Amino acid sequence: MTTPWPPLAELATKVRSGEVSSRELVADALARIDSIDPVLHAWVAVDADRALAEATQIDELVAAGNDPGLLAGIPLGVKDLEHAIGYVTSNGSLLHANDPPAVTDSVLVARLRAAGCVVLGKLNTPEYGFSADTTNAVVGPTHNPWQLGRSPGGSSGGSASALASGMVPLATGGDSGGSTRIPAALCGLPGFKPSNGRVPVGGPTPPGNGWLGVRSIMATTVADTLHAFGAVVGHDRTDLIGLPSPGDSWLVGLEPELPSRVIWSPAPGWAVDDEVAAVCAAAIERLAAAGVEVIEVDRFVSGIPLGDYFTAATVFQQRLHGHRRGTPEWALLDEGIRSQIDHADRQVTAAAFATALDAAHLHNFELEALFQTAPVLLCPTVAGQTARCGRYGTVNGEETIFATPFTQLFNLTKHPAASMPCGLTADGMPVGMQMVASQHDDLTVLRTMMAWEQLFAHDRRPAVTA
Repeated sequence: MTTPWPPLAELATKVRSGEVSSRELVADALARIDSIDPVLHAWVAVDADRALAEATQIDELVAAGNDPGLLAGIPLGVKDLEHAIGYVTSNGSLLHANDPPAVTDSVLVARLRAAGCVVLGKLNTPEYGFSADTTNAVVGPTHNPWQLGRSPGGSSGGSASALASGMVPLATGGDSGGSTRIPAALCGLPGFKPSNGRVPVGGPTPPGNGWLGVRSIMATTVADTLHAFGAVVGHDRTDLIGLPSPGDSWLVGLEPELPSRVIWSPAPGWAVDDEVAAVCAAAIERLAAAGVEVIEVDRFVSGIPLGDYFTAATVFQQRLHGHRRGTPEWALLDEGIRSQIDHADRQVTAAAFATALDAAHLHNFELEALFQTAPVLLCPTVAGQTARCGRYGTVNGEETIFATPFTQLFNLTKHPAASMPCGLTADGMPVGMQMVASQHDDLTVLRTMMAWEQLFAHDRRPAVTA
């Protein structure tokens, strides 16, 4: 069993000093991938020659006395929904499996590369990131390293599986409805969804999920998440919803801090599996024992925010793919995507879409009133037990499409949110706790993540590691 990766800051410092070469780190990552990915299937494509050549360029910069950047020499996996030079962006879709390789990087990948990262390849995702399970018709399912045959979640499931198993120390992610937080919860990782506009979604192509989606990075610790986040945050002129750059000192000196009080909702609007609920309740008891005042509520907002989210999300799918109806391409789309387009065609009027936008405003108004009571909201990240690959998760033994109903609200309202590990089920699968803070208050989420990681520290590792 290979040891976990050292902290990113430590690795990058060693590369900059010449103590360790980027080629050594990349070769280590490639060996880990060769060892374990035939079992987990997290990667869509890996180019060892290209990665080693890029690592050599980093080492040459160091030898010449130059600084490659904050993430000097760090091996990186890129979720296959965004461009990385030299790799096909398949989007997990038969429609794009044979596309030519990208000739430009996405804004996020470009920033990571400029900070010194070395791209190893592309990581698996459900088609166009539409699902909370990572499988598609191009390469099939990715497995959860905690137990083969179980889902790593989605849509950043390839990233989560590669990280949790130790294949790479850093990967890109994205979150349009929980796509970072859900895989993080199911794979025992920290998962951070920043405020919309914190990490740019600019570039020549409009974001596929409109304002619902954000770009982010994923790592195995909060410290690594913070370290890499510092390299990618900041305004880009091509991002219509971009936030102003916060300044170089924004994350410097950030310390762990539990809030003095939290709002806790055990099952905000949807049933939670009894065992998942018990793990989360035990975590809340531990939080209270640490001196945090817990204010319990039944719901965060009124109405059915998942319905509002679904209305908006299906319209975006219709906009992306509705024109394929009646063509040979229609049959190549996942049945789930086709059913969402059918729903938008038959059930969603322009007024209904506008009403969903209004609902986002109203939900935000209610949430911000709650944040006057406490700075952090908590609830289970996922309601159900971890699904089998290609299936839905279960609530008290019954499969349900509502196994992951708690993350989408905060994509509607654009709040910063995260998932942190809080325990394991009886069969050894991770359980995550979702934490949310007020508009643009990313730092409160990050401070809470740091403190939570200390409070719930453990040395348990997945069954399948590189």
